[in-house]
Amino acid sequence: SSGINAEWPLRPGDELEYISSVCKRQDVIVVSDEVYERVVFDQNKHVRIGSLPGMWERTITIGSAGKTFSVTGWKVGWALGAPALMEQLTHVTSCTSFTAPTLLQEAVAGGLEYERSVAHTDEAYFKWLPAKLQDNCRKLSDAFSSIGCQPVWPDGGYFMLVDTAPMGWDFTEEATGRCYDVDCVKWLTREFKLATIPISVFYGEQNRHLSGKYIRVCCAKSDDTIEKACQIIKSLKSKKI
Repeated sequence: SSGINAEWPLRPGDELEYISSVCKRQDVIVVSDEVYERVVFDQNKHVRIGSLPGMWERTITIGSAGKTFSVTGWKVGWALGAPALMEQLTHVTSCTSFTAPTLLQEAVAGGLEYERSVAHTDEAYFKWLPAKLQDNCRKLSDAFSSIGCQPVWPDGGYFMLVDTAPMGWDFTEEATGRCYDVDCVKWLTREFKLATIPISVFYGEQNRHLSGKYIRVCCAKSDDTIEKACQIIKSLKSKKI
């Protein structure tokens, strides 16, 4: 995938070229999760691995209306690829999906058609969305930085990681047997009504210690929610467990 859960860096071009060279050498088919292709910050550029030389015929690219149009409850997406791959994917889909949400598919198609008609103009949602999420992310980043935490600025997406280690929070006395980040997010939710996400869930059992003292925050929220979250975050500076 590109960006990559959970820290959300885009894969650089040289990394994509290396992956593609291995895939071509070993005759590997790539299924590429690129659901955040429209949510890229700053001057970063999303590059589809399927667009690299020799990769179109061996790549299935997955897209998501949920991420593209901020309607994550719709569960509508698409796949792009060479005819030979799509034929096989169609066979698989016909045996696994029996009740396609036709009305939602129509709505997504209309949204894509509209965006095509206003592409590169100020009316384009695809132009507004990354700018808005980046602004939200910057506000949350500034709030966490103000209390001594260390945000990890993402290349795009809906989320940002924050290193809480500088806060000195310690949950070992609670003896829950859980990872630090799980105890931390439960405490923040319970005591301050600040909902965040543990990142140890992205690791296997043997590697969960690698999550350290990072937590994950969502930037895809309303202005009011972002403002309230920033106020709560700034109030944590003097909070002890």
